[in-house]
Amino acid sequence: MKKIVKLELCNITPFKNHPFKVKQDDSFIELKESIKENGLLEPLLVRPDKTGGYELISGHRRKLALELCGIKEADCYIEDLSDDEATIKMVDSNIYRNLILPSEKAFAYKMKLEAIKHQGKKNKLLHKLWRSRFRYA
Repeated sequence: MKKIVKLELCNITPFKNHPFKVKQDDSFIELKESIKENGLLEPLLVRPDKTGGYELISGHRRKLALELCGIKEADCYIEDLSDDEATIKMVDSNIYRNLILPSEKAFAYKMKLEAIKHQGKKNKLLHKLWRSRFRYA
């Protein structure tokens, strides 16, 4: 079971090269209103960074919604992840959202494929998907 820790949002930086844009659309407004009424229901996922702060792996929309609500801290899961592990978790936690631009999805899959290659793992399904969808890009 993961431990939940309360962290100040000012100590959490976005994931480097995060491919997904946080859009303040209707769904985001609903998220912000839900956080106002009920608080944060799903903790953010972060990892320690080299500066003593934390890098956000999952929860960029939730973090922005918290900030816009004037909330200064959030419940977070802290995981000690390598760059490749963090990339894979970041992509997997975002890739199935409803409204993702094809360019965001392509960049995210590319990031995940590179992370998998670095880990020395073979994922035939991802490779097949990559070749079939992005061969002409």
